[in-house]
Amino acid sequence: MSKKIVIIGGGIGGLSAGIYALKAGYEAEIYEKNHIAGGECMGWNRKDCHIDNCIHWLTGTDSSTSLWQVWNTLGAIDKNTEYAKTNKFYTSRLDGKEATLWKDLDRTEKELIALSPEDEAEIRKLIQHVRYAESCTIPVDKPMDMMKLGDYIKMGKSMADMPKVMKEYGKIDLNELGARFHSPLLRKLMTDYLPADYTAYSFLVSYATITSGNGEIPLGGSLAMTNRIIERFKKMGGKLFTNTPVKNIIVENGTAKGIELESGEKVTADEVISAVDMSFLYGKLLDSSYTPKDWAAAYNNSKSYPVISGFQVAYVTDDTFSGKDTIFFECAPINIGKRSFERVYVKNYGYDKSFAPEGKTVIQTNIMQTDEDYLYWKSLSGDEYKAKKQELAAEVTARVLKEFPELEGKLTMLDCWTPLTYERYCHAYHGGYMAFTTTPTTKKLKCNGTVKGLKNLYIAGQWIMSPGGLPVAAASGKFAVQRILKKEKRDIYI
Repeated sequence: MSKKIVIIGGGIGGLSAGIYALKAGYEAEIYEKNHIAGGECMGWNRKDCHIDNCIHWLTGTDSSTSLWQVWNTLGAIDKNTEYAKTNKFYTSRLDGKEATLWKDLDRTEKELIALSPEDEAEIRKLIQHVRYAESCTIPVDKPMDMMKLGDYIKMGKSMADMPKVMKEYGKIDLNELGARFHSPLLRKLMTDYLPADYTAYSFLVSYATITSGNGEIPLGGSLAMTNRIIERFKKMGGKLFTNTPVKNIIVENGTAKGIELESGEKVTADEVISAVDMSFLYGKLLDSSYTPKDWAAAYNNSKSYPVISGFQVAYVTDDTFSGKDTIFFECAPINIGKRSFERVYVKNYGYDKSFAPEGKTVIQTNIMQTDEDYLYWKSLSGDEYKAKKQELAAEVTARVLKEFPELEGKLTMLDCWTPLTYERYCHAYHGGYMAFTTTPTTKKLKCNGTVKGLKNLYIAGQWIMSPGGLPVAAASGKFAVQRILKKEKRDIYI
């Protein structure tokens, strides 16, 4: 009789763990608190339109990469997957001028130099290092703590140019990167997309994923991809229990024996995989004494270990809207708590015709939020929270209409949401939709996928490796199953 693995959380990490468990010959059951699995890889419908919450690009769309093989195993993408026809990363506007990061690096280089000839040397250096960063891939064959010397040598050869990127940009943040440019517009271009305290090399790697063709957008969006993965899991014989929140992990004599549901029902298991937010694992599912000291310290030091979230508004408008991709622009200050924001972006989802009725397109805005903003939202009463959301949505709408007057009378709000939305639906720590932000001065937290002092419990999900995101989540489920296979002295290559 095959072993039963119980998985807590039906996000991408949990679904990945379920599929790889089935592939290894185990029984797999996933327990998800929401009415649908997928976690933050999600979308929802409003007024005959679809709002996509997650995929700005999907790392691993190049079929020559190991990550593509993981996505293919999960049923997320295959050789016939259609991708959005986009040619940009994003555009920044300032004082009537625009700068764009194109998929075509030669075009980007030429246009940025024309915009700011005095920055030519810095621009050429940046573009060259983006080319170097195209070699960067996420190791997904097995967990790094299970790698041997030969694995590291192989990885080093495949990413031979990354040390050049790390030498030049590994110890500075995006504020420092922006300061290298004379042009105020190019400074904004460097700091608009990610938090300004983010490591500069992470930004280069993100852009390189787009330019290399390894970061496309699957048509149908996040929810459609999630549903393909769920279908794969069920077809393989997995059991998915939705609307079934877990109360705690049952521990006996230092061994995880199963889970207790909020309903009081107990589910026994040979192995348990936690694929929920790490703060929920240590703050709710397990006694807090199991929290690693470095993680506890990080939770108490949000300045050194920040997370990012957003205040977001979605609209439907005519598909003739001129802002065809993601555009950042300056606006009159928008106050949230004690903080003020003067840059907003509009993203046009017109590349996917399934998101809106014919002749219409969905656009979304985002004001980046961090821990301080989360605490502000958390301090509000229920009525204050609802009122502030509507007030801010109206302010954002006014800023969008001023920047794009052609939208006057054509903009209908679909929905708005805050960091508390992610906390409510995904138990997300401080409403963050990624793991801790990677900064040059912060020591990276390590997670080897197990809990010290507990047997038969494994960890999956984006928090096992900064900065998190879909690729880490997908790989983490595979890693959790590989750890079980290694313990049983079985072949880990599944």
